[in-house]
Amino acid sequence: MDSSIFPLPVIRGLTDRLYDKRKAAALEIEKLARENAKSSERITQIIDTLVQDFVYSNNPNARNGGLIGLAATAIALGPAVVAYLDIIVAPVLSCFTNQDPRVRYYACESMYNIAKVAKGDILRYFNSVFDGMCKLAADTESSVKSGAELLDRLVKDIVSELSTKSVAPDQSPLNPPETDEAIEVPDSLPRNTAFSLPLFIPLLSERIYAQNSAARQFLVSWISVLDSIPDLELVSFLPEFLDGFLNFLNDPSQDVKVSTNVLLADFMREIKAAAHAASQEKADMANQITEPQNTDQITPGEERKLNDDRESDTSALVPTTSDRQIADNDTLQTSASDNFEAPISESEGVGKGTYVPGQGVIVKYANIIQILIPHLSDQEEDIQNIALLWINEFIGIAPDIVMEFTPQIITSVLPLLAHEGLSIKNMAIETNRNLQKLVLQNPFSKARVDDPSSNSQVDPFDYQKTVSELRLQFLNENEETRVASLEWLLMLHKKAPSKILASDDGTFPALLKTLSDSSEEVVRRDLQLLAQISFHSDHEYFRGFMVNLLSLFSTDRRLLETRGSLIIRQLCVSLDAERIYGTLADILEKDEDLEFASIMVQNLNIILITSSELADLRKRLKNLETRDGQQLFTVLYRSWCHSAVATFSLCLLAQAYEHAANMLQVFAELEISVNMLIQVDKLVQLLESPVFTYLRLQLLEPDRYPYLFKCLYGILMLLPQSSAFSTLRNRLSSVSSLGFLNVMPKSIPEPAKRQGSKSVPGKQDEPSIKFQDLLFHFKNVQARHEKFRRQGKLLDMTCFSIKNEV
Repeated sequence: MDSSIFPLPVIRGLTDRLYDKRKAAALEIEKLARENAKSSERITQIIDTLVQDFVYSNNPNARNGGLIGLAATAIALGPAVVAYLDIIVAPVLSCFTNQDPRVRYYACESMYNIAKVAKGDILRYFNSVFDGMCKLAADTESSVKSGAELLDRLVKDIVSELSTKSVAPDQSPLNPPETDEAIEVPDSLPRNTAFSLPLFIPLLSERIYAQNSAARQFLVSWISVLDSIPDLELVSFLPEFLDGFLNFLNDPSQDVKVSTNVLLADFMREIKAAAHAASQEKADMANQITEPQNTDQITPGEERKLNDDRESDTSALVPTTSDRQIADNDTLQTSASDNFEAPISESEGVGKGTYVPGQGVIVKYANIIQILIPHLSDQEEDIQNIALLWINEFIGIAPDIVMEFTPQIITSVLPLLAHEGLSIKNMAIETNRNLQKLVLQNPFSKARVDDPSSNSQVDPFDYQKTVSELRLQFLNENEETRVASLEWLLMLHKKAPSKILASDDGTFPALLKTLSDSSEEVVRRDLQLLAQISFHSDHEYFRGFMVNLLSLFSTDRRLLETRGSLIIRQLCVSLDAERIYGTLADILEKDEDLEFASIMVQNLNIILITSSELADLRKRLKNLETRDGQQLFTVLYRSWCHSAVATFSLCLLAQAYEHAANMLQVFAELEISVNMLIQVDKLVQLLESPVFTYLRLQLLEPDRYPYLFKCLYGILMLLPQSSAFSTLRNRLSSVSSLGFLNVMPKSIPEPAKRQGSKSVPGKQDEPSIKFQDLLFHFKNVQARHEKFRRQGKLLDMTCFSIKNEV
């Protein structure tokens, strides 16, 4: 060590194990620095010697002595220490990470005294000081943490009071007005201060992902301080640290959670204020354009300004000597030098003056929304709740920007509709409802931002991507989510029918597949959407839908059994029932799968007879005197021929009794299978239902409906002795017991014949329904079925023989 700089007693004192001796040596150094304050060369030698021979020494006591010596030198120099901060600050900060906790503590003490003297000029090294304090906030030694807290409070006071005022005369502006900075800064941000928020934000963005609760509490406190300084407008930099900051809500420390929630609420208030200020500014500009004569008048809106005099409220942070003594056994206590000067005076602060809250703030809504969306699926409910709340608020604050993110938002929000937490579920419901209202009420196009005067339009709403994301929700396990996705598609199709299936994107097949959903509510909404799509489509599209539906029923017989009736009935409610049945009948007539065609016709026939939704269709069928009724009957008949009993029941429904009686002769030629007898049994039960009340009453008029008796007695003759046989026999016996059969005419009167032929009035000699042709068609179709059944039996017998041989 160079004894020419420090006397030997001072050198021995700085390296002594006892604190009192190091303190005495530091006082001598302070005296030496005061005597040589005007000699920059001598002061530099003193500082260099303290750094190289003591601070960087391997001897812990020497390091501690060097640190207190640097603090004493700074105190002696006073404001003149600014010229030497470059060679003082870095060595002290390097001791923040020393393995010896005593060194870390004395480093905090030394930096405290240096910062107290340097005041605003210490902000030129703010990033390094902040980074060191952030690490010390999570220190395991309580004495080190206490020392770091004292330094932290002092630096906060300096930042609060001088961050927007302190200017280094010999330093270029850190925030020049025109730069290529990646971070956009508000106009209110000072450009030539020692403290640079844009340069600090990247460090904050890195440290914000800390996991330690103490470090998080440290960060929260600093964010709060910076946010309280109006000219800094920290909310303009929110996207840079919001992602990590939201994670503070899952911290085990309740204090961290509460502080974070308070700050997030403050940020939201500032965002709302910025949105209000922006809208007010636009309104004022519009008023100036429309009412130029009032430009000299002050509007009430211009008088609504708030005064916020934010002066630094610093307090004495000087530790006493009794708090900082270190015993001979190396036990640490929080301490500070007896020579420490008072902290920054409160009287030195200056108020920020009058300003309009939110004016000039840059709110990067798109960036914030991009950060919030992933947190909607977070495991922590508090984070989900905040993300939902902010998204919901942004719907009202920045609707155009939110619409651009609709596909991503609904992907995350819809699953939350079934969340177990009631608060999350309710907020998700509200957000989903408001988002739907936003999309429904706003146009899908707006003028180009880069050229507002241009006639070309841009679409902020990605229609196809939204539909694709909604389609993926069909696979969600929650019924509420699947229902909501279909409600979205219903709304979008109502708003723009031509866009929902603008391309072959797989939406239509997905809707068909959804008919197999386990939830009846989902199936109803799905059918409503399919019907809505079909209603706005041409005939070819509608026919294609019916073909696909029948194909689905053919491959999924369970769906046909469990949901077939519901699907057909719902479609008939939403669309024209005659169109549904007419198209299905036309397709089934040409179906090569005879077995499926027969099963499908039987199902359609039961629905036609029993469903209240098809009451009007049944009425049209009964009126064969009209052209519409005749055409409908003919179309259905040709397809119904796939099932003999269904065809017969169709004739009963249309009151074509004579033709039905003629069909019974064909029945005699058919193979009466068990399946056919079951169908006849069901028909007898249906004859007792309210739908056929008119038919039972017609039995009281045998002279008008003579073929009706023949039809019913023919059915009776087909049935074996069973409950259905007894039911029909009792019904017919009750009529015969009244004596009506005794009064039946020997021959069919001409009016009855005409009634049986169902000719069109005025053209009775040329009936529109050619029953002979229909009967011939019936025979041919049934012959094909007979052949198909025989081939099936032959195949079964062949397989059985092969099996036995094997």
